[in-house]
Amino acid sequence: MKRTKNILRDGLLPRMEAIQRKKGISYRYHVPGGKPIGLGMDKVAAIRKVLDIIGAAGDTGTIGKLWEEFKETDRWKRYAPDTRKDYEQCSGPLLLRFKDARASDIEAPDVARYLRKERKDAPVRANREVALLSNLIGLAIEFGQAKTNPCREVRRNEEQPRTETADPADFKAFTDWLAAQGGQRAMVGMAAEYAALAGNRKIEFLDLSWPQVDRKAGHIRVKRAKQRGKKRGEVIEQIEITPPLAALLDRLEAIRGDKECLYVFTTKFGTHYTRDGFKGFWGKLLNEAIEEKVIVQRFTFHDLRAYYATQHKSERGALPDLHANPATTARVYDRNKIVKRKAL
Repeated sequence: MKRTKNILRDGLLPRMEAIQRKKGISYRYHVPGGKPIGLGMDKVAAIRKVLDIIGAAGDTGTIGKLWEEFKETDRWKRYAPDTRKDYEQCSGPLLLRFKDARASDIEAPDVARYLRKERKDAPVRANREVALLSNLIGLAIEFGQAKTNPCREVRRNEEQPRTETADPADFKAFTDWLAAQGGQRAMVGMAAEYAALAGNRKIEFLDLSWPQVDRKAGHIRVKRAKQRGKKRGEVIEQIEITPPLAALLDRLEAIRGDKECLYVFTTKFGTHYTRDGFKGFWGKLLNEAIEEKVIVQRFTFHDLRAYYATQHKSERGALPDLHANPATTARVYDRNKIVKRKAL
């Protein structure tokens, strides 16, 4: 047989209390860290009041709702398109786990479990997803829907920067193999050569146009990507045209011929490559090269930026100016195995 106290609590929400009085049963809600709020003696009306208080009548304060609200903020509008796309990819697995969870209910052990167990097969990606979760909970704090951010209390999964770069012999064999096939495959090979010679990111040069190439002045001008705040789009990289780069430009101009083509690295339709289109084509060509034993070891296109930095230091004794923070260039892109120095 149920005790009277348990009978009174049947059907109530968490933190609601039913009190037996002479005139009937009154209800109140215990606010975390605050004084109880009287709800009257109508049970249904009391539950509705609590739902209004905690926002449970809708999806207010849930991670799913916060994600939609986050995309309406000025901060989101300032993000670069690639950053937005990355966050949208992160939101997929994150919302599968936390969509209906309220920001105020998420605790540090929940975040740690997500990082260490639920996403153990993708530890680096999990770090990016928790970074998004931290932003969403931060937004909830601004809205008064949460008090603390548990993501700040949990150590992220360890990340190790890549230590290998493209082997010079493998890289030459790969580009020679592409050049021999001609067409768009040769164009992708020349794009890879450009990345290895100039050190630009794909996003910086896939839409490179011929007016940016000044053969008389001897340089190429491109906008540096990943600039923040007032510097966005203001840092221009002026790349000196060296003899190897000049030879590459000669080959590209020969393909251009008399055609009024604006872009340096053009598709068969006369447009520039999109980032996703180029990435897919690159992966396909690399897989074929490995299958046909043209190259021994796989390397990413971004490894060519590290290839440039590594060769630059090896030949000129110093790392190039690739990043706003020189320490980042040294940590991420310097993959020299031999450190040269002089004795006294």
